[in-house]
Amino acid sequence: MNSTEIPLILEPEALTPLMGQPDILLVDLSQGESYVKQHLPGAVFLDYSWVVDSDKPRVGLLPDEQRLSHLLSAYGIGENTHVIAYDDEGGGRACRFLFTLDCLGHQRFSLLNGGLYAWLHDGRDTEQAIHFPQAVQRTVSFKTDPIADKQFILEHLQDNSVAIVDTRSPQEFMGTKLFAARGGHIPGAIHYEWTRAMDEQRKLRLKPADDLRQTLNAEGITPDKTIVCHCHSHHRSAHTYIVLKSLEYEKVKGYPGSWSEWGNDPTTPIES
Repeated sequence: MNSTEIPLILEPEALTPLMGQPDILLVDLSQGESYVKQHLPGAVFLDYSWVVDSDKPRVGLLPDEQRLSHLLSAYGIGENTHVIAYDDEGGGRACRFLFTLDCLGHQRFSLLNGGLYAWLHDGRDTEQAIHFPQAVQRTVSFKTDPIADKQFILEHLQDNSVAIVDTRSPQEFMGTKLFAARGGHIPGAIHYEWTRAMDEQRKLRLKPADDLRQTLNAEGITPDKTIVCHCHSHHRSAHTYIVLKSLEYEKVKGYPGSWSEWGNDPTTPIES
């Protein structure tokens, strides 16, 4: 397999022959102490806080284009670099990074299925050596298609061709657990808690594609619709975003502000 043939969801056994190739960048978005203790051979560390921004009470926002241009340059992510991301939590932080790359029009990326958890369970090699990427010069700008904002959602609340997918916990969705000024959910939103896509029996790998499609279709999350994914900060929902992309949903958007914006705005409509 060469870098142009790498699937969006990459199995651990398929990663090994790709390691060390010059156009491959393996990025670890685990907790810092986890990376220092052990990480995949050749992986570079990327702190999750570097790929999100905040404007309290809104969190999980996209950093500006200048900051992201500096980040991609520092990490040597050129136009032909294939990024393979993983973390130690089942893919949430890794997927948020991949969502960010998608927002910048960088299409060459993959999620390591199951991340560090699956890798370690399989007994695969790790190391402690610290790696630093080779910098390049890169200037990036946002593409609008992957991004939904508050105004987009307000304009499509009554649009049957748009499905708002809330990936938070049931308690957050119902409004009994609050992380914002107001609890509840966006009117008409479909609840799909993000970990439903994970298979605990397979060490947090994704469930089989046919099973995922069946569940999503039963919930009304169908490929003919424009799907807008959100949680509280588009961390958990970025995982759902990548899952849907892997299933070849063509009209998927992420809402970076998510409930930290919607739930803290006294003018937005809410159901509970």
